[in-house]
Amino acid sequence: MRPAVLITGGSRGIGAATAKLLAARGYDLCISYRQRESDAMRVVDACTKLGARAIAVQADIAREKDVERLFGKVDAHYGRLSALVNNAGILLKQMRVEELTAERINRILQTNVTGTLLCCREAVRRMSTQRGGNGGTIVNVSSGAARSGSPNEYVDYAASKGAVDTLTVGLSKEVAGEGIRVNAVRPGLIHTEMHADGGEPGRVERLASRIPLGRGGQDSEVAAAIAWLISDDASFSTGTFIDVTGGL
Repeated sequence: MRPAVLITGGSRGIGAATAKLLAARGYDLCISYRQRESDAMRVVDACTKLGARAIAVQADIAREKDVERLFGKVDAHYGRLSALVNNAGILLKQMRVEELTAERINRILQTNVTGTLLCCREAVRRMSTQRGGNGGTIVNVSSGAARSGSPNEYVDYAASKGAVDTLTVGLSKEVAGEGIRVNAVRPGLIHTEMHADGGEPGRVERLASRIPLGRGGQDSEVAAAIAWLISDDASFSTGTFIDVTGGL
């Protein structure tokens, strides 16, 4: 039986690249999407052509009922879950802290922190050997912003990813004895559409000169780190982080 992986936010960018890579490596996939149904179906199509079973499920991870329904769909299609990639996250228009509103802050935190924790909760309930599961792996997609703080642009987003780093460490210790490994990747300046969400599609090009390797990263490079953490090659790694930041 092929292992089944759930990737949240799998319709584009890092999530889509990870889905295709894992499909090629013998995993079955469920990807979630919030709005981009046609993009999600293209990813499903690509995974199917690579020999995987793949489904797409609409879900807003900021909503607890959506998260529960999403994991229920995985149960129905695959019977068990081998790995979770917490990739779904949002950022909003660049601005300084003095301009932030409570509504914006809460929207960021509801998705990036609460949503990620809810997905971890549902994964642990299925994977934990104390609950009759077979173990598994969780990979959280954090950000290099958790270390830099992203001043003048995305301090709220950076703070949310700092929380993801902390939950990665805490959860990894909590479930290490239950057959579950929990790790994270911290992408840096990666060529994805997410920068357009913040109002600056060319942000990577503007900041590339600051990167020691002299270029922005590709979503496939982050996907490769995620795939390694999921694999048995990383069987002695938990509570750890891979920075995919070009040296920043």
